[in-house]
Amino acid sequence: MPTIDPNPSPEAAAAPGAANRIDAVVVGAGPAGSAAALQLARAGRSVVLLERGPFPGSKNMYGGVIYGRILDDLVPNWTEEMPIQRWVTRRQTMMLTDSQAMTVDFRTEAWGRPPYNGATAFRGDFDAWLAGHAVDAGARLVCSTTATGLIFDESGPSRRVVGVRTDRPDGDLYADVVIAADGVNSFLAKEAGMYPHTDPANFTVGIKEVVALPRTVIEDRFGVRGREGVDIEIIGATGDVPGGGFVYTNLDSVAIGLVLSLPALAAGGKRPEELLAQLKAHPAIAPLIDGGDVKEFSAHVIPEAGYDMMPDLVTDGMVVCGDAAAMCLAAGIWLEGVNFAIGAGAAAGRAAAVALDAGDTSADGLGSYVDRLERSFVMTDHRRLRQAPHLVMSDRMQQSYPQLVCNTVERLFRVDNPTPKLPMHEIVLDEVRRSGLRAFDLARDGLAALRTFG
Repeated sequence: MPTIDPNPSPEAAAAPGAANRIDAVVVGAGPAGSAAALQLARAGRSVVLLERGPFPGSKNMYGGVIYGRILDDLVPNWTEEMPIQRWVTRRQTMMLTDSQAMTVDFRTEAWGRPPYNGATAFRGDFDAWLAGHAVDAGARLVCSTTATGLIFDESGPSRRVVGVRTDRPDGDLYADVVIAADGVNSFLAKEAGMYPHTDPANFTVGIKEVVALPRTVIEDRFGVRGREGVDIEIIGATGDVPGGGFVYTNLDSVAIGLVLSLPALAAGGKRPEELLAQLKAHPAIAPLIDGGDVKEFSAHVIPEAGYDMMPDLVTDGMVVCGDAAAMCLAAGIWLEGVNFAIGAGAAAGRAAAVALDAGDTSADGLGSYVDRLERSFVMTDHRRLRQAPHLVMSDRMQQSYPQLVCNTVERLFRVDNPTPKLPMHEIVLDEVRRSGLRAFDLARDGLAALRTFG
């Protein structure tokens, strides 16, 4: 990785010519911003990558899996370079009640060798690595700098973004294109009138602890060896607050946390850390982290509603990508964000380079960004799965179905001699009756799941 000057002045970062004027400013050195800056720099454009933290990834709360296939074109040797913790070779989906756990457990050796599938990683390491590639290509990284607002040119027929203001003295940066990759609560998208962020139901809060354990203990408890890792996604871990849980293995620590509905959390008067403590004490989870030392606690807001909460993606002089554009896929089976951020950021960088070459950075000139997204997995997956967040966060999916599944499986495996075994369909029908679920609810949810995932 190249040596990065974390605190150059914006004046030093600007390209030669007019004071503080460059081709493009990218705000946010997360995966989306760094991918955009990398593409612009490779296209020979002067680009400044602003990061408000002391280094890329310093302020990120993350406890997930990075799916790196999107890096094949951006960083061809990424599997050899990327700073990973473990390659995920075992994926579990777990349904919990207060005292039960039903787990679907899949593992494969194929995910532990090239081309791999996904890996656990620390965002501080990963973000700095990807930003380093942008710097290698010619982008200028400016850290410890906050973009406090947009600069507009209102002299024409429409208001146009022409740069950003920063919190440094004389630190305004003028650019033909601004790429807003400034995170879930994008103040730049709001200021441009692209994203009002008005409905709290579209957001969740993620909380996470990093629990240190010896590497050999992790491997023994999770049944892995070497750089193999485990990804556990949990339904029914949050009580009467819609959400979900997760456990991910790092080399010598375990990330454990919850994703919780903001409105339900507020209405229930519960503290997130109380719910996390309950998860950690669950009989299916406690043995995995027993004796561990909590090294970190963090929390972060997540854009949960996907396609239905996306902002306008393009305006005159600016595009929006990554979490700032709600490009996080929370679809139950698929929980992805970094790969969508990289895909959108790369598309934004390519579109900005094309617009700069054509001398047209209006909304029309930047329109190829939307076209690129529409042709890629980013919008294809989000559009097809647009109803998934609503289905996954429903009360029945969160509470009724985990109880129904766990009770049914417990009865199937229980031996009640001398009572004869009941046919499977009788057990299922009896548990459906006990659950209070109506046939209409089952049919509606089944149809919704078929339409969403089928």
